[in-house]
Amino acid sequence: MAKVVLSGYYGFDNIGDEAILFSIIQALRNKEPEVEITVLSNNPERTETLYKVKAVNRWRLNQVAEVLKNSDLLISGGGSLLQDVTGVKSLGYYLGVILLARTLGKSVFFYAQGIGPVTSKLGRSLMKRAVNRVQQITVRDEQSKDELLSMGVKKPPITVTADPVLGLEVTEEERKVGKETLTEMGVDFNKPILAVSVRDWKGDIGAFQKELARCCDQYVDNNWQVVFLPLHFPGDVNSCKEVAGLMEHQSTILKGNFTVQEFIGIISNCDMLVGMRLHSVIIAAAAGVPLVGISYDPKINRFLNQINLSPACHVEDKQCDVLASMEKVSSDLAGERERLEDRVKELRQKALHTADLVMECM
Repeated sequence: MAKVVLSGYYGFDNIGDEAILFSIIQALRNKEPEVEITVLSNNPERTETLYKVKAVNRWRLNQVAEVLKNSDLLISGGGSLLQDVTGVKSLGYYLGVILLARTLGKSVFFYAQGIGPVTSKLGRSLMKRAVNRVQQITVRDEQSKDELLSMGVKKPPITVTADPVLGLEVTEEERKVGKETLTEMGVDFNKPILAVSVRDWKGDIGAFQKELARCCDQYVDNNWQVVFLPLHFPGDVNSCKEVAGLMEHQSTILKGNFTVQEFIGIISNCDMLVGMRLHSVIIAAAAGVPLVGISYDPKINRFLNQINLSPACHVEDKQCDVLASMEKVSSDLAGERERLEDRVKELRQKALHTADLVMECM
């Protein structure tokens, strides 16, 4: 029986990264039902309960070394693990796990990674040294491949696939649970639902917040309901409250530490989504929900480009016109759903193909 270890930003109650973990586990089990999966997690108990896998504390070196020693393969990813925007320490952690696996003689597979930005001289040097020792690399977009090549990563083959979350298809059970959750919060399904995902940001985003609140108010005037979705709990709750507090009309803020499947069900029941969090727009795309993306990082632009869209604005723009992008989408929701389904179809096949490459690597 194959034994794999998954390394990523898991166990931090960030729905984007949890969705990646859920997607990878599901894809691997679809290819090899008996595969034994161990996750390096910040919250091993919760990870084991949610995903029916083994898990160890990602910060305990002895536990990490032990599970790697007894494994066949380390899977690193997906998500934006290899970047130094949040500090070189984060980059050093993930590269350290990779080098530990290689020191123990284990193969390493990059699973649809989003690479960069890596701007520091030290970070780029570490990337070149560590990543050239990996057996196989898959990345979620062409720009990530270009980033690796620019850092001197040449030895392992690099395959462009797609974000693993795009491989998900919403189940009827997930839709049902999502509808029940929204109903319990007082959402009226006789009116269209606008989902909004925002996150904290250190820069000056006052103009964006006011514009987004104005847009939400205008949609309420047009008989829509606004539901704010904190994808990172509880961190995003305050960001949602800030925008909701600028609105003249009433809105709903989702409260509670929901699971990936619950969030998928909730988003699938919405009529349109405005998203700053990357995986809010990716989940919406996978569920066929028309979307408008807000950029704060190149990874947002990269994904939107894959589905032939452009961001409505950057969060630090002083002149934001989010409304024009929203009205363009909402003016033909049925047509936009159809176009989105066509755009995602090819990406879904690429996302699922990554699991095939894992099996070949093992």
